[in-house]
Amino acid sequence: MIQKEKYVYVCSDAVGETAEAVVRATIRQFTNSEVGIRRYSHLQTEEEVEKVVAEVKSNQSFIAYTLVQPELRAKMQQETIKMDVRAVDVMGPMMQAYIDTFNDNPKPEPGQRQVLDEEYFKRIEAVEFAVKYDDGKDVRGLVLADVVLIGVSRTSKTPLSIFLAHKGIKTANLPILPDMEPPEELFKPVDRMIIGLTINPEQLLRIRSERLKTLGLPAHSRYASMEQIQKELETANQWMERLNCPVLNVSDKSIEETAGVIMGLLSDKERQR
Repeated sequence: MIQKEKYVYVCSDAVGETAEAVVRATIRQFTNSEVGIRRYSHLQTEEEVEKVVAEVKSNQSFIAYTLVQPELRAKMQQETIKMDVRAVDVMGPMMQAYIDTFNDNPKPEPGQRQVLDEEYFKRIEAVEFAVKYDDGKDVRGLVLADVVLIGVSRTSKTPLSIFLAHKGIKTANLPILPDMEPPEELFKPVDRMIIGLTINPEQLLRIRSERLKTLGLPAHSRYASMEQIQKELETANQWMERLNCPVLNVSDKSIEETAGVIMGLLSDKERQR
């Protein structure tokens, strides 16, 4: 008997990124889990809700939803109860707590759509920025960025830049090479945050050795030697001390964890203004 594929359905009257992020974080907690995600964005009618719930029922799956509009939330609740489908209201309890505590109501849909559009284009612009100013290709980006990431090779600078870009944060990154002098753009007094990324030498050695294997290159090249790694990290430490910037150790940290710390630092900076 062929086993059906497993899915979690993400439903939203907006984009659905919030619910999908929660679902992905949940899936990562389970080993050997081969569960996919199907996203239904911009739901607008009760008929669309009925159609999705029927599909979920036939696939023996469940729903995670973020529906701001009260009539759609009510329809989702009614339909899933009627069809005996499990559904998780990701934002509902939080929104209700906000309403009850602060005596306020959600914004009407047209305003929400406009905000979402603005956020969408902000993210697109940030992603294009991250690609353009990746890996120190153009040092002008070090002055224009919201966040500048510096660190030796294989400290997750590029994936972190792209992750932050998807949050609308313009991020440039610059690799640090042995005995390399930092460019003068790093010392210009502009409104940005410079973050130093460091890593334990032993872990960096393992990462670089695996990288060389993937590329089919000799495992004992200078790039993956402890002597080279120590030299690069020493140069990186000197840079970070001169810049007096926050330093994050990315050893055994996921991209999401490191990005979360950076976004927290940005929030603290905003509050101090």
